[in-house]
Amino acid sequence: MTLYQDPACFVEKLHVAEDCLDLPYTKEIIARSCLPVQVVTDRGTPDIAGSYPANMHTGKRHLLLCRNRGTFFKPCPGTKEYRCCDYQVLNIGMNCPMDCVYCILQAYLNNPWLSFFVNIDDLFHELDDGLYRQADKIFRIGTGEFTDSLAMDSLTHLSPRLVSYMAKQPRAILELKTKSANVANLRGLKHNERTIVAWSLNTETIMQKEEIRTASFAERLQAARQCADWGYHLAFHFDPIILHPGWEDGYKTTIRTLFRTVPADAIAWISLGALRYLPSLKQIAASRFPKSRFFYEEFVGGLDGKRRYFREERVKMYRVLVDELRRFAAPKTCLYFCMENDTIWKDVFGFVPAEKGGLPAMLDQTLHWI
Repeated sequence: MTLYQDPACFVEKLHVAEDCLDLPYTKEIIARSCLPVQVVTDRGTPDIAGSYPANMHTGKRHLLLCRNRGTFFKPCPGTKEYRCCDYQVLNIGMNCPMDCVYCILQAYLNNPWLSFFVNIDDLFHELDDGLYRQADKIFRIGTGEFTDSLAMDSLTHLSPRLVSYMAKQPRAILELKTKSANVANLRGLKHNERTIVAWSLNTETIMQKEEIRTASFAERLQAARQCADWGYHLAFHFDPIILHPGWEDGYKTTIRTLFRTVPADAIAWISLGALRYLPSLKQIAASRFPKSRFFYEEFVGGLDGKRRYFREERVKMYRVLVDELRRFAAPKTCLYFCMENDTIWKDVFGFVPAEKGGLPAMLDQTLHWI
């Protein structure tokens, strides 16, 4: 496996919070990693030279094993101005060893190191409580909000624990989102089709130039095909869709290659979202990636405080991708927008989610055939 197929290989040092040293899970990760270990005080942090964000490249080589002192299991932080899918976030860690130019975490976290939460007994207790208290609700749960779901899995081996747990949940499904090809730990698990493995996709140009230390397009598709062969359902996320020279042919080529490689009937859903970003991200990205130019297009302020392409541009981009996806996707695959308004939905899809019971209901309906 190449370095970029397994981003955990980029980590050079472990930092362990003192109050986590005696946890069996911590000891397991330390033994597996064969990396040097530095103990930090409770609530302490790694000492990374330099100032943020210039020290992010160095910081991503350092992994802090610590406790999550907040909430593991909570609703996705969507905004009321745009249609949200009612996704539930399972927070397993913070930051990512990969380094995408557009990554919002650069402006959100304000620290350069990686964190992974080792108090997983608390994680599963929260899941037990949350699923029990709303036993009539369908939960779509993901671990990829503040980190990549599988980037550190060769060190942590968290995915087999999560997959095995979810296999026993009749009204919940787990989505593991990644830009890696790190799926070896998913092989041979009894998943009962309660785990969906998902990849972010883009044009070859964006994946090669703007998604640093990620698996190649071919590697992602090969991993997806493997997961389909192991009985997993799949999902794909075209997010962010970025205007750049050759974007139209680039996205069409990505879609055609996807469906030549992966069985269409294995795909549960495909989401689309145009580039949007916090205003502070542009300055951070410009300082870290001066050769990247896509932040210098024309943008407008959105109702959520993020910068977005103008509506006409978004509609044009979405129509190109949706038309191409409809040529190949199985009828049961749900195509949807991530955080868009009803006007965009109507212009591109010809309906608004409320006409079909809402976006959460559309995705829940997809789960009936899983």
